[in-house]
Amino acid sequence: MSVKHALLALLDEEPMYGYQLRAAFEERTAETWPLNIGQVYTTLSRLERDGLVEGGDTDDDGHQIYKLTDAGRAELTDWFGSAVPRTQPPRDELAIKVALAVSAPGLDPTAVIQRQRSATMSALQGYNRLKRQTTDLAYELVLDSLAFAAEAEIRWLDHCDARLRRVADHPDGAR
Repeated sequence: MSVKHALLALLDEEPMYGYQLRAAFEERTAETWPLNIGQVYTTLSRLERDGLVEGGDTDDDGHQIYKLTDAGRAELTDWFGSAVPRTQPPRDELAIKVALAVSAPGLDPTAVIQRQRSATMSALQGYNRLKRQTTDLAYELVLDSLAFAAEAEIRWLDHCDARLRRVADHPDGAR
């Protein structure tokens, strides 16, 4: 996830200071990706150094207000105009865990899969509950993404479980 581009998008709506950006980001992303305030200010410093935002004005409480520059708007337009690359998938802890569980001595990998399926089902129910409680479209779209990912994870876990059963039924290598 690009914090840089997220901050540019928020600043395209209106000038803000760091804590406002953090709150707006977390609100928009259904608080599923907590953003460290230090990361916000470090990113703002880099964006200012690169000429994508400018700071300077302060509000009545002394907060430095940042606003998007023309170069920042062009960067944001390029980001929105390009696809998110899928060439280097993120490291998936669950896939690694299941892969290692298959060959771990004395461990039942189906139990690992069942525990995860239960946890993922609970998460999916939580996302759906939150979707019923919101009228904020951005929040709902993030929850949709999380729900779809949970549904895909459940399908993958079902696939793993079925593969393990086939291997157990045919130890001669039929998969």
